[in-house]
Amino acid sequence: MATKHEQILKYIEELAVGEKISVRKIAKNLHVSEGTAYRAIKDAEIVGFVSTIKRVGTIRIERKQKDSIEKLTYAEIVNMIDGQVLGGRAGLHKSLNKFVIGAMTVEAMERYTDAGNLVIVGNRVGAQELALERGAAVLITGGFDTVDSVKKLADEKELPILSTTYDTFTVATMINRAIFDQLIKKEVVFVEDILTPLEKTAYLSTSDRVEDWYKKETSTGHSRFPVVNKAMRLSGMITSKDVIDKNLSISIERAMTKNPLTVGPKMSVASVSHMMIWEGIEVIPVVKDDLTLIGIVSRQDILKSLQMIQRQPQIGETIDDTITNQLIEKTTDDASELDFQFTVTPQMTNSIGTLSYGVFTQIVCDVVQQKLFSLKKRNVAIENISIYFLKPVQMDATIVIKPRILEIGRKAGKIDIELYLEGILVGKAIVACQMMER
Repeated sequence: MATKHEQILKYIEELAVGEKISVRKIAKNLHVSEGTAYRAIKDAEIVGFVSTIKRVGTIRIERKQKDSIEKLTYAEIVNMIDGQVLGGRAGLHKSLNKFVIGAMTVEAMERYTDAGNLVIVGNRVGAQELALERGAAVLITGGFDTVDSVKKLADEKELPILSTTYDTFTVATMINRAIFDQLIKKEVVFVEDILTPLEKTAYLSTSDRVEDWYKKETSTGHSRFPVVNKAMRLSGMITSKDVIDKNLSISIERAMTKNPLTVGPKMSVASVSHMMIWEGIEVIPVVKDDLTLIGIVSRQDILKSLQMIQRQPQIGETIDDTITNQLIEKTTDDASELDFQFTVTPQMTNSIGTLSYGVFTQIVCDVVQQKLFSLKKRNVAIENISIYFLKPVQMDATIVIKPRILEIGRKAGKIDIELYLEGILVGKAIVACQMMER
């Protein structure tokens, strides 16, 4: 039976998009305490189908899918710019596909304004009316209001007309930054994106016996299974090692490994891959907060997803991406060696104008990744770094990075990294890492 919390979440999800939500209303309709209703609303906001807007309230919005995460809703724009909703509140849940700066004549705007746009204008009533007529929302900069006829038109079209005290340049920069951040998030793969769901997961019950493990192994071809109790909550994991020399009539509960490692659906695949490497495990159960089993993630799932990430075009650029893009492979006299060049840009320096320690560390990590990649070693997990800062490196300086393999095996390796500026050693690092292979 679903808990009160789950019932409230289901109730909110079934509300019409754009409908207002209040703690008191939910508490009254579902006969729960206001505290329980408040916690459920906050969870719904985290999940992404509720948004709270200043001077408007909490409303049901469209839940973003992974493939459309780069689109922002007008409700999010209001929060971002600390704006005011002048009209068209019913359309706050809608998504915009691009924004247009209306710094042109009304006639010229017709060519650039389409449905689903957000037109950024000043106090030009004609431009505001044109945008709404063409299916676009309006953002008025400079803190200006608008006439009642425009507000009425916005209500009729269910298209928001917003106002902010910021200037056009600042607003455009803020929206562009938000879209950029969303694109970066789009590239992050989570466990929920790759897990084997419960209906396709082979599992055993605490009431089963060892002989049931053998039957399950024969029917599935696998040897590792999560073990659940009657409430479908995870109790343990059982593998071939656990059943060796065990009597077939012994219960699974007595043979299984209790308190196994688990992950949640919102955990990143990169984090899970590190857990698998360091713990040397093949399968991890995926559970809810109350340990209810919702699926499993295998080493094969992780490898496939990591390879998919490597093939994805980099749409949103993080600081790490910026640093990586500055690394240039440098040919050496010895064809078997691989050196790198790196130019220190102003944004990579600290407050006194020398190379930031954080950037220094990231350079070392990137060089290790690329060096091992050249040796056909992929999916590297850096375990330990010892760094020595010998001399400061000024901005605009070009340094040469020389990686050297100290030892390398099938699953682990150690690499020595030296950084030179004009032939002088300025930094050194020793990196220990592990690798996930098929």
